[in-house]
Amino acid sequence: MTLIQLSALDLSIAALLVLGLAGLSWRLKLGVERQLLIAALRSIVQLLLLGLILKTLFSQNAPLPIIALTLFMLGVAGYEVMARQKRRFKGVWGIGIGTLSMFISSFSITLLALHLVIQVDPWYTPQYLIPLLGMLLGNTMSGMAIALDNLTKSAWQERGAIEAQLILGESWSKAIGEIRREALRSGLIPIINAMAAAGIVSLPGMMTGQILAGSPPMEAAKYQIMILLLIAVGTGLGAIVAVWIGSRRLFDERQRLRLDRLTKP
Repeated sequence: MTLIQLSALDLSIAALLVLGLAGLSWRLKLGVERQLLIAALRSIVQLLLLGLILKTLFSQNAPLPIIALTLFMLGVAGYEVMARQKRRFKGVWGIGIGTLSMFISSFSITLLALHLVIQVDPWYTPQYLIPLLGMLLGNTMSGMAIALDNLTKSAWQERGAIEAQLILGESWSKAIGEIRREALRSGLIPIINAMAAAGIVSLPGMMTGQILAGSPPMEAAKYQIMILLLIAVGTGLGAIVAVWIGSRRLFDERQRLRLDRLTKP
């Protein structure tokens, strides 16, 4: 099956639909039309640039530019985790928690998959590394952002109860334990829903792309199963690391609650 090429006219039709949605938002006074148009424009520019970059990387297959791109992706994902929180940690901790957690989770899971599951040689083959890491970073980023946002928001709302437990002699870990568990649950809900609905309610993105590109449906299904399972592990591990670091950061060395380390909404 030959892949059908999309023209600029084809893409402009989809863009007009987004403009229509922005107009509907303006008519209904939703107030999100500006953000919608900016996000759409960003996605168009970013994806076109990525296409050009990947075309160059695929032709060269040199490790240093590929590694530089993966680190850039990691840094942007860390920033996006911070940007989506209502109350985020001040200073370098704001971007550092998300970046470090995704490095521990997404990078390790990606390398594990490349070496043990796909067994691609060399491991930095951009055809496999970049899409796999991108899907893991994107989904882990969403789960971590939700988990951290719930952690800081709940800690602020329940600061009285936390401080009461500290006064009664509880450790910082016990005082914030239930809040931490609820934050982790909220971070895992999106990927749990995605796995539960895959193949029945929705046809996941990677499987759709492979089918459109002409891959056999069963082979596309196997790749999508692998991706969903890896995303679940990456999201869970990343959320656990991020929430643990974030909850520890909410207390000082004397186990006092330090909400002054968070920004105001």
